[in-house]
Amino acid sequence: MYRTRPRLRCVCTDEHHADQTRRLMYIVEQEKMGSHSTSNTEFVGTWHIYEMEAWDEDYFNMEVQAYIEIDSRKPGDFQFGLVSGQIDGKVVEHADGKRFEFTWDGNDECDPANGSGWITLKDAETIEGEFRFHHGDDSLFWAKRAEG
Repeated sequence: MYRTRPRLRCVCTDEHHADQTRRLMYIVEQEKMGSHSTSNTEFVGTWHIYEMEAWDEDYFNMEVQAYIEIDSRKPGDFQFGLVSGQIDGKVVEHADGKRFEFTWDGNDECDPANGSGWITLKDAETIEGEFRFHHGDDSLFWAKRAEG
């Protein structure tokens, strides 16, 4: 059975942990100022990733059931494979409908990583989105709303 929350084993340097602490302090400060607000609740919740364009299921579910979690009051988080992080985003209106657009900051195999992405609702229980790595890979993904 997969855990919903990741417990990563990190063998990173003290410098890396200091960088992570600074990032988390920034996120906490932004949260206090109210910048992590998702006004539309359709996107809020935990979504289990069941398919990714660039990686197979053996990779994206290797540590935990791959997921992305969006919260209306604080930064969200995600993990697929050995990539994990926090997301900050907002709902944006487009000609073809609403889209949750986000930036993310985290780790890829204990190396600092960041990027951006977006999510659209396919229906009330399914989303389609994309993770983009800054100066790196990108992948579409599909996810279902987690039960419970």
